[in-house]
Amino acid sequence: MIHRISDKTTRVVIDHARSPGLRFMPVGDTDSFTPSPKRPVRVRARSMPADTHFEPHSHAWAQLAYCATGVVQVTAESDGAGGEITYIVPPSRAVWIAPGAQHHITVLEAAEFRTLYIDASATPKGWSGCRVLVVSPLLRESISALDAASPERPLAPSREQLLSGLVLDELTHADIQALGVPMPHPQTGDKRLRALCEAVLRAPAQRATLAEWAADIGASERTVARLFRDELGLSYQQWRQQAILAHALPLLTRGQSVSAVAAASGYASDSAFTAMFKAAMGQPPSHFQK
Repeated sequence: MIHRISDKTTRVVIDHARSPGLRFMPVGDTDSFTPSPKRPVRVRARSMPADTHFEPHSHAWAQLAYCATGVVQVTAESDGAGGEITYIVPPSRAVWIAPGAQHHITVLEAAEFRTLYIDASATPKGWSGCRVLVVSPLLRESISALDAASPERPLAPSREQLLSGLVLDELTHADIQALGVPMPHPQTGDKRLRALCEAVLRAPAQRATLAEWAADIGASERTVARLFRDELGLSYQQWRQQAILAHALPLLTRGQSVSAVAAASGYASDSAFTAMFKAAMGQPPSHFQK
């Protein structure tokens, strides 16, 4: 699911960017939450209605975008060359955003949003990019315990240190989930490939072959297959599966039936959709329904 808000972002199937109710939130009021080597993990809790949007920005520290309830969409730089990838994040997942990576966030379903600001010095070894993490019960409760502090009742420094260490340890051991939709670079990427990707995202239920999509943009199937590999690092089928998962997750969290979501995702049978979904997510689609 992807938007266009500016030249640095991408467009999505459910176009919240055009919603007249879109709420733009400030991103500069972070002083009281800035992490440091002595306080490496800071938690910021906010209740966010649907269509709340944070415009593209970056921080000197890392960030974990997580919601206790609801669904958010995170678009972030995928590499140093300005590539981008969009993630749809239900409560069982969180997005790690690397220090300095430009990103923007849109709330798709009203969310209890938890932003963890993590000092760059605490970045796990080798974590140079963004990634989706599976939120374990221990990580969820550790975040909740850190969030329990208030100006009237701050955490004791020793307890904050222990909880922060536990959060960081859980992050390093969290399973990584392949749950993003990469897009060609808005300026330097192949325009034909970007047009094809956007067309697929607008019509996720359409079961056209790669050859048919390629003909629509005036390219050969072989050329488009090469562009997917060279620019996005995925085959067309792998990329399309990521797009379908991004399309299906919010529908499931809204309580739509598996049959309805399967049909909306272009699957002729519930069983085929469920098999694909479980293989990718580790849980059947019913696990993500309200």
